[in-house]
Amino acid sequence: MLSLLVLSLVLPLLSFAQDGGISGPTSSSDAAGYSCDASKCKLPNCACASTSPPGGLQPSEVPQFIVFSADDAVQSYTLDAVNQFLAQRQNPNGCRPKMTYFTSLNFTNYTLVTDWFVAGNEIADHTMTHVGTPPADEINGNLIALNALAGIPLSSITGFRAPFLNFTGDTLKLLKNAGFTYDSSAAASIPVTDPGTDAFWPYTLDNGLANNCLSTPDICKGQPQLPGFWEIPMYAFFDNAGVNGPHLMDPWLDNANGETKPNDTATLLYMQNTFTAHYNNNRQPIGLYTHPIHLSKTYPGVNPSNSTINMINAFLDWAQQQPNVWIVSNEQLLAWVRNPVPVSQLNTLDALKCSTPQVDASTKICNGIPQNENGLLSHCDFSDFPFYTCYGCPATEPTPDDPNPAQATDQPARFRLPTNCSTPFWDPIAGKCLCTSSTCQFTDNSRPIGPNGANLTGGGTGGAFTSAGASASSNPFVPFNGVPSMPNAFWPAVFLGCFGAMIGGLGVYGRL
Repeated sequence: MLSLLVLSLVLPLLSFAQDGGISGPTSSSDAAGYSCDASKCKLPNCACASTSPPGGLQPSEVPQFIVFSADDAVQSYTLDAVNQFLAQRQNPNGCRPKMTYFTSLNFTNYTLVTDWFVAGNEIADHTMTHVGTPPADEINGNLIALNALAGIPLSSITGFRAPFLNFTGDTLKLLKNAGFTYDSSAAASIPVTDPGTDAFWPYTLDNGLANNCLSTPDICKGQPQLPGFWEIPMYAFFDNAGVNGPHLMDPWLDNANGETKPNDTATLLYMQNTFTAHYNNNRQPIGLYTHPIHLSKTYPGVNPSNSTINMINAFLDWAQQQPNVWIVSNEQLLAWVRNPVPVSQLNTLDALKCSTPQVDASTKICNGIPQNENGLLSHCDFSDFPFYTCYGCPATEPTPDDPNPAQATDQPARFRLPTNCSTPFWDPIAGKCLCTSSTCQFTDNSRPIGPNGANLTGGGTGGAFTSAGASASSNPFVPFNGVPSMPNAFWPAVFLGCFGAMIGGLGVYGRL
């Protein structure tokens, strides 16, 4: 009873601390003081902040991208929450949509990070312990731990999002120095229909940042200059209040149009209206930026509304009925921006394909494919947050000071992923690679797209939603096939996580 009481008290604080909401414009053209010479700043490694599509393409030639991302710990309940929106969808080429997971390691089950990555999704950095304005050890420690204990190649961890969207110019410099490709923490907070919109296509910081100039210190007016480092703005939705009614992360938790509580019907309408404004103008991306815990049906103490879940699915169903709409990760979006091809040539873009590793189901290998790794995982039974891994339990818990501790001596040592092997083909027990070629044993399952191939729409089976109510899908999603997420010490972990969120929330409050 006490545990339930504690959870009921701290979950609202967790929501507040992690919401990533904004209440109005976070920038303006005057505050940005931005200038860029497009004749000198050219793709693929330089791009000016611009509302026009890259590569000189006309909007009619440009895909409408919906970026799907999730933040914070990776557990079975968070992957279930994502899967209820993406598992049964497909893009116009028949591939299941991929997404970006900005991962913090506190309370994360490392083996599920491996599984999610091997399934084709992007794993990105969100600091080790979920702290805003993070120091270098929080950023770099996350890279090291994700590589060592989840087997994510360092070359694949290219993106970062600041917890609480709380960053400075120094944060961006740290990311550039650490070898990241992009940040996605800055808001696009002015509608695309406004002449002063800050809804720029992804751009490099060769000439400084052009977003968040009213809310973030040490940026804009030509700073910081970080050649080749990209910003992927987070694009807000807008309700009837327009520029004064933005909704950024988890918009379904917000009150729309000045109402006193969330309204799924009103949220669906403003999400559709914002999408339409993007689609009918310069097709800047739109984003669903989520904290999956709020939508989890399997997390104890969280009871999301079926109406809200079905509303989000209804939005995606509706959006995918429009031609040339793609649900993508940040990694996929940036691959297209750097090599912008018209819709008729999207077959040439490898990033949008669905290349699947071919590993025999009977092979016993701890490789991020549940059917292969069953029974091979190491259980690291730490008191505050236990986890599983393919790569051997550390003797002590990873921390920013020591993100890659020595392996525990009570278990046979396992071999960490080398740079010349792909995660699904690496055997950390035997220390050998099943496939060392960059192309062998991957099969492309995508279908042709474009006017002479399949039609240009995707599709899925989300839940039905009407203003009168919602009904469950006739073909519900299949929960993610992962190992138990909280084998021991569940409630202490919840309490510590929520307490940390409360402290972080108070830090954010103090900056307002």
